[in-house]
Parts: sequence; C-alpha cells; structure tokens
Amino acid sequence: MGANSSKLEKALVDFPEGERYFGFENFGNTCYANSVLQSLYFCRPFRENLLQYAAKLHKDADDNLLTCLADLFVQIHSQKKKSGVIAPKRFVQRLKRDNELFRSYMHQDAHEFLYFLFNEISEVLEKSEKDKLSAAQNGNISTSSQQPTPKTWVHELFQGTMVNEMRCMQCETVTSREEAFYDLSLEIEHNSSVTSCLRNFSATETLDAEDKFSCDTCGCLQEAQKRIKIKQLPKVLCLHLKRFKYVEDLQRLRKLMYRVVFPFELKLGNTSEACDAADSVYNLFAVVVHIGSGMNHGHYVALVKSHDHWLFFDDETVEPIPESVVRTTFGSTQEYSSHMDHGYILMYEIQSSDPPQTASNSS
Repeated sequence: MGANSSKLEKALVDFPEGERYFGFENFGNTCYANSVLQSLYFCRPFRENLLQYAAKLHKDADDNLLTCLADLFVQIHSQKKKSGVIAPKRFVQRLKRDNELFRSYMHQDAHEFLYFLFNEISEVLEKSEKDKLSAAQNGNISTSSQQPTPKTWVHELFQGTMVNEMRCMQCETVTSREEAFYDLSLEIEHNSSVTSCLRNFSATETLDAEDKFSCDTCGCLQEAQKRIKIKQLPKVLCLHLKRFKYVEDLQRLRKLMYRVVFPFELKLGNTSEACDAADSVYNLFAVVVHIGSGMNHGHYVALVKSHDHWLFFDDETVEPIPESVVRTTFGSTQEYSSHMDHGYILMYEIQSSDPPQTASNSS
C-alpha cells in the first residue's frame, strides 16, 4: 500500500492542514536513513529549527550534509498535497560522498547513521558560528581571543551530559570526567524494561582481576568502583537499545530478540541523579524498528506520533496505525521467537506545557 492510499487520505482529514506525510524512495538499502529521517522530521523542535536555518541560507552557501537535509525538509514542508512520495536523492548522494561507510549497498546500521548525522551537522553549525565570531573580531568588536566551542541548536535539543566516576577501593580517591552525549546506548536483558535498563546504565560496577584501574594516587593497578551518572538531560532524549552482541564462538554479531518494554511516557526520577530528573517526564514520539534476524540483513521502518496519532513509515509506504502496533515492537516473551520486529532507537521529547519553540541559538 503506497503513501497515497485511500486509508491514509481518510485518516489525514483529521490532521492539521500544515502537516505533511511523505514516504521516502529507497536507493538500495537506504531504509536505515529513511527511518531516522522520518523520526527527525516529526521531532517538532528539530524540524522548526532546520526550516528556520534553511530560510536564512544564502543561495551560494556551500553544499554539505546539513544544507541537503534542510533542502529535503523544505521540500516536504512546501508540498501542496498532504501525502505522497519524495526521493531524498541529493541527501543520500551527499551522505555517501561524506562517509565511505554508507557508500555500499550493504545493510547499514541506523544508530551509526544517527550518530554520524548529529556530529556532522553540529560541526557545520559550529563552524558557521566560529566564522561569525572571527568576522566580529576582524570588525574590531570586543570578543575574547579564545572563544569556547559555540553551542548550536542541535546541542541545545539533543545534547546531555554524563559523568564517568571512578573510586579507588584502596585510597578512596574519586576521579571524574564529564562527557557530552547525543544518545544513550543501553545494554538490554530479556523480559526487561527501558526503565530498568536506565537504572543498570548508572549502576556501580566493580573493576577487579584483569579489569583493575590504574590509580594515579596509588601509582599502581587497584580494584575500583566505576559509575556513570547523568548530570544533565537533553530536551530530546534518544535511546539506543543494544540489540546486536558479538558472540566469540560464532565470530559474528548476533541479534538479541529480547523483549524490552518501553513506556509511552518516560519518568526519569528513579533512574537519574540529574538535577532536573525528578520532574522530568518525556513523551515517546518515534521508534526506529529493526525487522530481521541479524545486523547484516533486515529492514528498518519508523513509527512516529503526530498530533496524537501514530503512523507507520516504510520507505515509500505511509499508513496510520493504532497505538497497539507500537507495543508489538517490544519483542516476544520467548527469547527464541519468529517475532522479528524490535524497537531499536527510541526518541522522547521532554513534556512541556508551553507550545513548541525553536532553540534560542538558531545558527
């Protein structure tokens, strides 16, 4: 069933006039990119900032992955019809040009693509801001000679901060290192939940035997306790469920078919020590689903929420779906099952009583 199906058109009657629901053409195993791009299009603050960025672009601006993405979003947003199919050819060509990993027609990883995309577009925005600061300095405007890395709207929306903490069991010295993140990669267990996975993410781990810690204070290897704490939460929280595990005996990656329940409303009070965690409630708006038995073969689709309705995006196909379909991607209660549809990347937006706004720094 295509994006112009009567089922979709009938459902879209109840949707706002300004929204667009377009499938993406597949250019030979580009479902990994299509599913992530659909999820990001329905991240309202990301879309609004990107459209604002596109509106300010000079016609002679350098071509890069961000300008190609902005062009794609403008193309969707400016369509007269509510639904149809668009070919993201320019974006895919640029992606393959910028990263040889995505040049082959082999099955690619949606999480690797998301990680690369965030880093690539934030670098473009950072460079733009640095160029503005350099121009300001040349114009004799008082600015510091050593400017910190500019914070862009991509950082404001998706970037959080974690603290890697290490405590030596001998001298009790605690060393800590802050680290920024765009997403959290969570180890999963069978018949578990995202909430329990988040708790395990921040659980204390003892390093001993072959894994001892090199303590600078003691000057030798010591047993230590390692812990990761989330210091600051982002406005848009991306969770990556680590469904692919390397098995030594098989000499390859194996997909974990585990059932992992994820909530539509995620409360982080019991899972994070971040100062804002107690009151933080996140709403699920997108799920990138991996269909198949292994990493090197399979298919990606996106389930997205738009104006309280869920939709299914499978390359060119767009269909309205009930919320119950999203629950089927939790996985089977049986570890070895014929059920192949599993939530792989989850996107949550922080709950707010205010209407969606663009980030303050619209680079």
